[in-house]
Amino acid sequence: MDLHIVPGVNAKDVAIAHSQDVYLEKDHNCKCLTYWVDEQKGHVFCLIDAPSKEVVYELHSRSHGLVPHKIIEVEPGLVQSFLGRITDPEVDEKTEDGLLLVKESSYRIMMLIQLPDPILYQYKHQNGSLIQQKIAAIKEKVITGGGRVALLHSEGIIGSFVQVEEAIEAAMHIMTLAEKDFSITIGLHGGEPVTKHEKFFGDTISLLKYLCFFAHQSPIRISNALREMMIHKQLTKQDRSILILSASDDLLINSIIILLEERYNDPTLQVEDMSRTLALSHSQLYRKIVALTGYSPNDLLRSFRLEKARKSLQKGGKNITEIAFENGFNSPSYFTKCFRESFGITPHEYAGLQ
Repeated sequence: MDLHIVPGVNAKDVAIAHSQDVYLEKDHNCKCLTYWVDEQKGHVFCLIDAPSKEVVYELHSRSHGLVPHKIIEVEPGLVQSFLGRITDPEVDEKTEDGLLLVKESSYRIMMLIQLPDPILYQYKHQNGSLIQQKIAAIKEKVITGGGRVALLHSEGIIGSFVQVEEAIEAAMHIMTLAEKDFSITIGLHGGEPVTKHEKFFGDTISLLKYLCFFAHQSPIRISNALREMMIHKQLTKQDRSILILSASDDLLINSIIILLEERYNDPTLQVEDMSRTLALSHSQLYRKIVALTGYSPNDLLRSFRLEKARKSLQKGGKNITEIAFENGFNSPSYFTKCFRESFGITPHEYAGLQ
């Protein structure tokens, strides 16, 4: 899938360009499957079955000269799950030449429903079947709420929505499935399929994971990107189940993410470094991070490292000592102590449950 940034583009122009691509596709051993266009943003996304990225550039360059700004590899099944189609939609409107006028945007409201770690849940409750029952119930609420179940993995479900109101309503219904010993956290964010990230909807999904990672008291977290789209959704500040981020919150989260991803494995990273990097005083850093994430700066760093370590244990192939040092812990014994305090089980025991 590729991204074209064309300010002032309209659906008719894209329909003509697409027809030119289709006309030459056999010469380049390609199949131009379909496209999405956002006239307001000037963004066009093309889905092409091609042998390489270079061939896609050559095809576009020869057919109309509008070369892509970005190309990523995608799985057709994922495109179908996230966007609802991999071929041209059925539309009534056509150009004078009989070309289909596709005006559908690829912007989607993404919902990440974070579930308990199934390994830890099974260990603590000896009941693995409950997670499967919850997953089935959540999927049903995503679908009946107007969304699509885009992706399912061991610890979460990603739903794709067109309307933000439907996504928020579905999130509130899904939260009714949460129980005292079965926590559910939901992140909501909007985005496009191709951005700077190398993965399909990569930037959007990445932010959702961080929103769900934070220990904020509100189980539903909504990014600032959706704030202005929520015109018809009345949510009060008294609703403690929902956190709606401000623009400054989004900026701080992105800064925190960059800092943690770059230096979480550095054992010398201290709160003073975080304060300096984020351009906040110690008191500001503490107050803002606690309010936004539910963690103190020290707890946030430790929890982030533990989360990375837990993922490493799931992948396997490394011993506890390697994982400890690779994730910023000064010693395997300290890593084990922190892991047990956080998850109620040692890293060795966790690895043995895989």
